[in-house]
Amino acid sequence: MSYTSLEYFAFLLLLIIVYYILPKRFRWMSLLAGSLFFYWQIMTDKRQIFILLFSLTVTYFCGLILQKLKKSSNIIKKRLILFTGIGFSTLPLLAEKAGSLLLGNKGIPENISILIPVGLSFYSLQLIAYLVDIYKGTITVQVNPLKFTLFATFFPQIIQGPIPRYGQLKSELFEGHDFKQENLMKGIQLVIWGFFLKFMIADKASIVVNTVFDNFPAYRGTYIWVAAILYSLQLYTDFLSCTTISQGVSKMLGINLTDNFNRPYFSTSVKDFWRRWHMSLSLWLRDYIYIPLGGNKFGLGRKWLNLLVTFGVSGLWHGDSLKYIFWGLLHSVYQICGEMYFRVAKKHKPELVTKEPTAITTHVRRIRTFFLVMIAWVVFRAASFKTSLKMIRSMFSDFNPWILGDDSIFNLGLGWKEFAVLILALLLLLVISTKQEAGVKIRDWFAKQNIAVRWITYLLAIWSIWIFGSYGFGFNAQDFIYGGF
Repeated sequence: MSYTSLEYFAFLLLLIIVYYILPKRFRWMSLLAGSLFFYWQIMTDKRQIFILLFSLTVTYFCGLILQKLKKSSNIIKKRLILFTGIGFSTLPLLAEKAGSLLLGNKGIPENISILIPVGLSFYSLQLIAYLVDIYKGTITVQVNPLKFTLFATFFPQIIQGPIPRYGQLKSELFEGHDFKQENLMKGIQLVIWGFFLKFMIADKASIVVNTVFDNFPAYRGTYIWVAAILYSLQLYTDFLSCTTISQGVSKMLGINLTDNFNRPYFSTSVKDFWRRWHMSLSLWLRDYIYIPLGGNKFGLGRKWLNLLVTFGVSGLWHGDSLKYIFWGLLHSVYQICGEMYFRVAKKHKPELVTKEPTAITTHVRRIRTFFLVMIAWVVFRAASFKTSLKMIRSMFSDFNPWILGDDSIFNLGLGWKEFAVLILALLLLLVISTKQEAGVKIRDWFAKQNIAVRWITYLLAIWSIWIFGSYGFGFNAQDFIYGGF
């Protein structure tokens, strides 16, 4: 049962009806039942439920103990409970990452890898944050084990996030919400937009991306440039589509999930990019890795070391091979180099960093940032670290731009009609994103239009996605990319 399947939305319709029929104080129970049912359906091996329950049980009881020790002056004892809880609750994740790194190309045996629960990387970070926040006293423990289970398994976000904090989500989940037509319609809008991003952009771009990346060195030079640009856009729209659908589904139930993206390709630096990309993960890394390591409190050298460690952890979280670790470290190196440049410029040419940037300067910075991020994405997507270096070298050493004008580009899996649809969809995304970046609230503006305009737009959007989207051209919907991390 995927987030784009008819079965999922049939399940959702039934859950919404049950949720609003029940008395308010019992509505969270329907969310729990629905979340457990959904998780049961997506498990590839039903034994995965025992690994999930193990992590939840350890975290639940360690949270209770930490709460009881709240007023204790025995710091060692509290830290022992905290690290024990984190260690055991995330043991499946640590074992999976360490096993893959140690085994290298052999990989984890299939009979073991099939036991790795879906959404493991996401709910593990939730559990770590839950225990740390109890230890720090920023939240109070959830004594009801069923409500705690709902927090950890809430179905719209368990596969791909966003990664919520308990303090953010508890009132949203446990306090029953009144039915509001406004919430239902806003939820439908978000789901339609998520489908547009998925079927009109991400799944189309993936055809070209897979053709080039999976068949290197048959494709070189400009082919790799095209695939690298499209992969950057595919990854963004695929991930954004899933979180947008999750927000839409939650909104239908009156529940608000935090935004996970803020137009990251409008960033003017790599540091700015990480303020806008996968924001729930970025904030998690800041609060639970970077700051505990000391942040920027102990001098520049220590700050940069903490940055390297933080992004190394980010790379390892994304994948269990050298290329992912290098990808994470590369982003930290980008930021260190950016800060070094800023310091030198501030000292010798302060006008470069103090004056208001012009429109041209802003666009140049955005293009530069996109280029740096795109190069890192090549490392992220390539079959191996070694292959990624060869592909990047080919981007600059093999010169064949004529493929853009001799129809060669249409031999990568998409014909000219499909390419035209993809480009038009990207242009629409660009226009809407530009308006949003300028402060225009598209959904608020849309809500002010009369009902005929709104429903005609809904129907045209659904029709366009159905006809011109991936299904329209006979492609199967690709799995959401971040569901594999």
